[in-house]
Amino acid sequence: MDAALVFIAASLLIGLGALGTAIGFGTLGGKLLEASARQPEQAPALQGKMFLMAGLIDAIAMIGVGMGMYLIFVIAPGML
Repeated sequence: MDAALVFIAASLLIGLGALGTAIGFGTLGGKLLEASARQPEQAPALQGKMFLMAGLIDAIAMIGVGMGMYLIFVIAPGML
């Protein structure tokens, strides 16, 4: 297997993870605003749940970054 393919795989892993996170944050924020406009008295409870979900969404992207860095710095140098 060529080291260039490992670099391409790592870049796709990190890039698509960031894209998915951006879409998730946009959807989450939009739904929070819709729900807060519908029921303003529930806004603090909804905001707490939104921050919990934002942390989980961000954790998925960070796992992808960790896997990409593992590919770049551990797997690829062994192939050169």
